Amino acid sequence: MRKLPVYLLLDVSGSMSGEPIQAVQNGVQLLQSTLRRDPYALESAFVSVITFESDVQQIVPLTEIAKFKAPTLTAGGGTSLGEALKVVTECAEREVSKTTAQQKGDWKPLVFIMTDGCPTDNVKDGLAKFKAYKWGTVVACAVEGADERVLTQITENVVKLASSDSNSFAAFFKWVSASISTSSKQIEAGTETNGLDELPPPPPEITLIQP
Repeated sequence: MRKLPVYLLLDVSGSMSGEPIQAVQNGVQLLQSTLRRDPYALESAFVSVITFESDVQQIVPLTEIAKFKAPTLTAGGGTSLGEALKVVTECAEREVSKTTAQQKGDWKPLVFIMTDGCPTDNVKDGLAKFKAYKWGTVVACAVEGADERVLTQITENVVKLASSDSNSFAAFFKWVSASISTSSKQIEAGTETNGLDELPPPPPEITLIQP
């Protein structure tokens, strides 16, 4: 079976303490419950969670939806976004099957990045490695306080939450779930999503940032 890999890169730095980190926790749980009811996602989608603060950890390896469990998130530390880009690339290189002469590999991974701060490390090193990998659609979400200019260097698909309340976070994760569902349906027909125009339109709580 060809997997549809999905990587969630979540900022869990100290500035996310309190309501924001709880809202992200609830959002990942919402994504889990939503996708478990989707027959297309159950068939093909695999999800991984990578958190970044001063340290970067893949706390959930690439896991099929039926077995995926939302992890417990805690906030603290800096914002090692550059290292996070390096780690997600290394995870994809290890976990995503490549096409060979004998068989077709997995579909190109989807990446959803959420951050509320300015990077506290050198983004350029991780960015170069990240850009060299063949991803599918990459979406970066700027929470209030995020450095939007850095995010536009990572991907042309940058969105911004209208506010940092729980409703906006919930709307984002509902949209991510819908995007994964749409991508799962498209690969059933043998095509991949390539850009925001092929995903469901963002809800009112999310604004598209023009590069």
